[in-house]
Amino acid sequence: MYRNKTVSVVIPCYNEEEGIRYVIGKMPEFVDEVVVVDNNCTDRTAEVARELGAVVVFEGRKGYGRAYRTGIPAAKSDIVVTMDGDGTYPVEEIQPTLDYLMDKDLHFVTASRFPLKQKGSMHTINQLGNWALTVATMVLFLRKIRDSQSGMWAFYSWVYPKLGLECDGMDFSGEIKLEAILNKEVRFGESHIDYHPRIGEVKLNMWQDGWMDVVWLLKRRLRRKGQ
Repeated sequence: MYRNKTVSVVIPCYNEEEGIRYVIGKMPEFVDEVVVVDNNCTDRTAEVARELGAVVVFEGRKGYGRAYRTGIPAAKSDIVVTMDGDGTYPVEEIQPTLDYLMDKDLHFVTASRFPLKQKGSMHTINQLGNWALTVATMVLFLRKIRDSQSGMWAFYSWVYPKLGLECDGMDFSGEIKLEAILNKEVRFGESHIDYHPRIGEVKLNMWQDGWMDVVWLLKRRLRRKGQ
């Protein structure tokens, strides 16, 4: 429990045996629950997570968004924090992110990685891709955001059902933030965090996932225009 609120950390995983051991091993004591989504892993990710005390839920349909759409509803705390199982989002950033959420009286906070504190933590091409998608989000929806693709968020559990999320892939990351920004019942904010080089093998399909994000943004903008 943190400042009288229970906290769940939800982590989607596909073959992150090495990374998940590191992430859970450094989890702050105030975290009440760690929910690891086994997204059809073929290694020992699920076994390692259970051994370290995490709740493991299985989602056989692969996809970043699909994993979160199974894992977030399984969390039982007042506040949900998300992060990857590869160590890129430092667990040390959970506390300051929660403080930002509470001190600013917000409902949803996304953790911006930019500007990067560690220059080598993200490949230049990935930085350009993130920048392009963030700019596209701002231009299409006229909302200010520094990092539309961040995978670390903190939000009150009552917020999630109000967002009506649909994406199964990497476009879920942009979707959840944009829907929070556009929802008049949700107070949205953005804090800055450190970002680390990943542990283990890179699984992101940059071009395919990036294109999927662009298509979703255009579809969402057209839907908004028709409302």
